[in-house]
Amino acid sequence: MLQVQIFINKNEFLGSQPLYEFIIQFLIEQQVKSATAFNGDLGYLGGSHLNRPNDLFSFDEVPLLITFIDEDDKVNAVLKSLRNITKAGYIVIHEVKEWPGKKKEND
Repeated sequence: MLQVQIFINKNEFLGSQPLYEFIIQFLIEQQVKSATAFNGDLGYLGGSHLNRPNDLFSFDEVPLLITFIDEDDKVNAVLKSLRNITKAGYIVIHEVKEWPGKKKEND
């Protein structure tokens, strides 16, 4: 299995839709096993300007992380399709192991 992390700014758009919403909806449509979007409290993307979106009177861009997990073939196909739609953000890919769930009494 692979885990993908996509780093973007929350206020990036694809057309009139926020990019992070588009990506999560895209992952649902592709039937990816699991996905989550996280807002950052502090960070930067593609530069040295530190964004503090939670500071009073801040107009900084909110750093956002989308992470999803699925089988290798599915992840590779989804990323290929997604990259044909948008080139925004940075992507990190990690191999992960599924933690076996609790065994049933009959096992």
